Amino acid sequence: MAKIDGGEMVVRALEREGVHEIFTLHGGHLDAIYAACMRHNFRVIDTRHEQAAAHMADGWARTTGRPGVALVTAGPGVTDAVTGVANAFMDSIPMVLIGGRSPLSDDDRLPLQAVDQMGLMRPITKWARSVTHTDRIPEYVAAAFRYAVSGRPGPVFLELPIDVLFARVDEASVAFPENYRPKTAPSPSRAALRQALDWLKEAKRPAILAGGGVWFSQAARELVQFAELTHTPVMANSKARGSIPEDHDLCFGGFGAIHPAIHAKNGGSADLVLLLGTRIGLFTGGRNSVIPADANVVQVDIEPEEIGRNRGIELGVVSDCREFLRDAIEAAKGVKFDEHREWRERLGAIRHAGRSRFQDALKSATGPIHPARMAHEIANLLDPEAIVTADGGETAAWMGGAWTARHPGRFLSHGYLGCLGVGIPFALAAKAAHPDRQVFCIIGDGSVGLNFAEFHTAAKNNLPITVVVNNDKQWGMSKHGQELMWGKGRHMATELGMVHYERAAEGLGAHGELVERVEDIAPAMKRALGCGRVACVNIVTDPDIIEPGTLALYSAASSRPRKEEAAEEKQAEGTTLPYYGKRKLE
Repeated sequence: MAKIDGGEMVVRALEREGVHEIFTLHGGHLDAIYAACMRHNFRVIDTRHEQAAAHMADGWARTTGRPGVALVTAGPGVTDAVTGVANAFMDSIPMVLIGGRSPLSDDDRLPLQAVDQMGLMRPITKWARSVTHTDRIPEYVAAAFRYAVSGRPGPVFLELPIDVLFARVDEASVAFPENYRPKTAPSPSRAALRQALDWLKEAKRPAILAGGGVWFSQAARELVQFAELTHTPVMANSKARGSIPEDHDLCFGGFGAIHPAIHAKNGGSADLVLLLGTRIGLFTGGRNSVIPADANVVQVDIEPEEIGRNRGIELGVVSDCREFLRDAIEAAKGVKFDEHREWRERLGAIRHAGRSRFQDALKSATGPIHPARMAHEIANLLDPEAIVTADGGETAAWMGGAWTARHPGRFLSHGYLGCLGVGIPFALAAKAAHPDRQVFCIIGDGSVGLNFAEFHTAAKNNLPITVVVNNDKQWGMSKHGQELMWGKGRHMATELGMVHYERAAEGLGAHGELVERVEDIAPAMKRALGCGRVACVNIVTDPDIIEPGTLALYSAASSRPRKEEAAEEKQAEGTTLPYYGKRKLE
């Protein structure tokens, strides 16, 4: 009777999920899986750091809507992947991390690379299990995918001890699960749907705030159809960017467009806010909320526990976003909705003002390169259908303001963890998923140091992405924030100096170019985009330009007189927390 080992079971189970590629860094604990990958012609993209492998699995999900799979070895392999898993957990991204483990038979004998991996992973995953019986591996792989994609998505962790993984059992005794996930998604109740549409019909200034739930339910088409049917303005967060094309008449950028302070003198802000698959967090709840306190809020979320987090909700709807939109479209047919012309004109003026803020910088051809000029020059050169990843505190914001996302999964950037170093791994995953599409990464000179060796991953795995390093010779947001709080010239641990990243990238197999003049950006970019391999364009920009988001972030800390700050420092009573203003430390 034929026998198979655990590695064969893992790969067959992945195939049943439609997976044919994994991101990994080799470890001997995993060789049974690698051997099966060779037999089944899997694409194995090997990285230079396990953090990057985890970020790639995360990025794969962000650009495809399907779970990415990372494979890491025991001990330091798993600990290195923690940041990537935590980033996916904070942003509700479906990914599967498979980790090797020391033998079960050596527990409590101090074996090599033994650490409490389950203790590390449980707090940052939706589900984590260690497999103790070889013939049950397919069952646990199936469960991992069920947990990753069901309800609110997220990362999962599956631990495979080496003696369990390498053991061989009779093939006939191994069962591969069938029909282990729901085939339909939850829909809204008729009463909730009726109430939401009644409020929408009565609203004078409605707004839809679309989040990751729209993208991962594959509801982009329905979002556009519903917005057009009801004439409702749409704003999207970073995960949902492009779910409604950003050049559409009803798309008005990010959530901040409805901030009450912006509309205080112009007839008020939104009076009805429809939250579609977005959690109530940093910018939508609490003291920093962009949602007016007096607005009716309808929250649609697949996870009941998310309804009403951080603020009261007038109507909570537990539903998959696509199912809600489909039902709402049917219910709204034949209903006449106001076109909200004045409200839309006001939102359009706000967006135009934001886009026009740096017009002078975009025209100037003298002096140091303004980062806004750099971002706009690049945006104009990229294919409109390109996938863009943006990484770095201020760098991501400059590119985010310059780029127009026309499809979901095409602009990948930071989330709730504020994790730097994601840009290159996200871009590599996007290129692996979409080999025929132009993939571009812009990254700060601080962030690029975190996963720089992945230029080699790109070169050896034939993933020709183009990377621009925004080189302002500093941790820009951090240094600017320090100087806003402490005064010009006062900063600590935030300077980097001039580094020739293009030369280092060349040593790892990339095409490299240095740009120090604005007129050289376009020629260098054209050469990089056309070289047919991974490229690094190192663009030196003006270090004194502060991105508007940094100014807003530190405004509370920087608005107090220096005399007052000096007195507080002398008394040593507290500290300035830039995200939340002034508070006394307990």
